[in-house]
Amino acid sequence: MRKLLFLLLAALPVMAFGQGFQVNLHGQKQIGMGHTGTGLLQDGASVLFNPGAMAMLPQNYIQAGISPLLFKSAFNPSGTSTQFNNSNQVATPFTAYAVWGPKDSFWKLGLGVYTPFGGLTNWGNNWTGKYSLESLNLKAIYFQPTISIRLADFVSIGGGFVYNRGSVDLTRAIPVANATGQDGQAELKGTGKGYGWNAGVFFKTESNITIGFDYRSKVNTTINNGNAMFSVAPSVQPNFPQPNTFTASIPLPSTTSIGLGFYPSKNWTLAFDANLIHWSVYKVLAFDYAKNTPALQDTYSPRNYQDAVSLRAGAQYLASSKLALRFGGGYASTAVLDGYVTPEAPDANRYYLTGGLGYKVSNHLDLDLSFEFEHLMSRTQTNIESQLSGTFKTDVYIPGVSLAYHW
Repeated sequence: MRKLLFLLLAALPVMAFGQGFQVNLHGQKQIGMGHTGTGLLQDGASVLFNPGAMAMLPQNYIQAGISPLLFKSAFNPSGTSTQFNNSNQVATPFTAYAVWGPKDSFWKLGLGVYTPFGGLTNWGNNWTGKYSLESLNLKAIYFQPTISIRLADFVSIGGGFVYNRGSVDLTRAIPVANATGQDGQAELKGTGKGYGWNAGVFFKTESNITIGFDYRSKVNTTINNGNAMFSVAPSVQPNFPQPNTFTASIPLPSTTSIGLGFYPSKNWTLAFDANLIHWSVYKVLAFDYAKNTPALQDTYSPRNYQDAVSLRAGAQYLASSKLALRFGGGYASTAVLDGYVTPEAPDANRYYLTGGLGYKVSNHLDLDLSFEFEHLMSRTQTNIESQLSGTFKTDVYIPGVSLAYHW
């Protein structure tokens, strides 16, 4: 029983740490160009990609976008031909940015509201991994007020404070049947908050190349008084005290980025970004429960994740004074070591392809569309705690749209 509860409650933070839950959908122009943006001047999304570039933007911006995300994952248990599929659900990561400064001033202020982590999946209650996960709804919303200063015509810097508001709702089955043979059910639900920062520097060179550096800090997100709810047979109810709460701290990792922009002609923009995501901060997982029993003890579980790298490239072609065409792609390595792959984050090395277009509706209004296809390499694993063994295969489909008003 103690091992059962350990596995149940240890599942929660895994959701925040696979690259499958690092959303990376922070602007339609940037998505269309393979998620590049650290070394470019594009729009208000510089609040996130590189606060140092904000002061170089020639205009002020108010913009918002949404990128509905369809996550399609399948699981084939080892030694069988059976395949289980998660149900089709659409998550809705969003972005909103505002950038303002007086005309010809050396400074600009900005505000970003965006969703860098999140997940929505439902495997149902009849699949082989139901004791690991049935459903998941995870959201992390960052609020980032920002300031940027142009130090000279060729260099500017910027930084912002980050406040995170996160929520999670996870359900799974418990292998404790009632009189009718139905499994018990558990739901972990809570909200948390955390703090961090984002800083960057932007350069224009004489060789018509732009360079950007950005660092987004770790955000320790603390969940206090999360609800641990159990529906079990009366005979075992004392092992699952109700009501019960938990406290946990989740270190969402920092990211170091470098980006380059190239401009071979007035119609072409080429970009390259490299990112190091510092997943290695996730060494251990610990939970503190308000009420303990011999079966339900505070938990301490090593994770020992590794840092991960993503490489991104993209291009934009101005087909006319009103129409811009974009395309790109990239590769990202997994941070999840063998033995820790779970249905919450069936992560693996991945590649993605993107495309998009921008249309000037008027002199001050832009419409941007994007689309991304992401493929995770199939990965056969046996989880060291749950012993869930089999092969995960995952594809992700992400259309997106945004409007930007600039002046």
